[in-house]
Amino acid sequence: MAFWLMKSEPGTWSWDDQVAAETAEWDGVRNYQASNNLKAMRVGDLAFFYHSVNEKRIVGIVEVVGEYYPDPSDPSGRFGMVDVKAVRPFVKPVTLQQIKSDSRLQTLPLIRQSRLSVMEIDPDSWRIICELGQTEP
Repeated sequence: MAFWLMKSEPGTWSWDDQVAAETAEWDGVRNYQASNNLKAMRVGDLAFFYHSVNEKRIVGIVEVVGEYYPDPSDPSGRFGMVDVKAVRPFVKPVTLQQIKSDSRLQTLPLIRQSRLSVMEIDPDSWRIICELGQTEP
């Protein structure tokens, strides 16, 4: 199993939207590196659901339930999407500021490549972030 972080603008698709939908496609990714990360996802992988823009915080965990397939909203046909389902909310959301101030998390792509919308999270960082959020890994 691999671990990921997936960013969404809460005004476009929020954690509450994900919970209400249960399972939904993660579409609209138009960055090649983020797209390659989507391609690497497998059913059963887990991802942090991150509210970007003004909130900048991890609010929940989703599970990949459908592997990469073409995104019909991409007229070029170059990009795809995966399906995810809500697993559980974070008891205490973890902010970007908390992550940046934790010396154990300094190598995360979230800090080094702040604009990347889909990124891999190493198992140790996954555990640490779940602990910060008082949430079961």
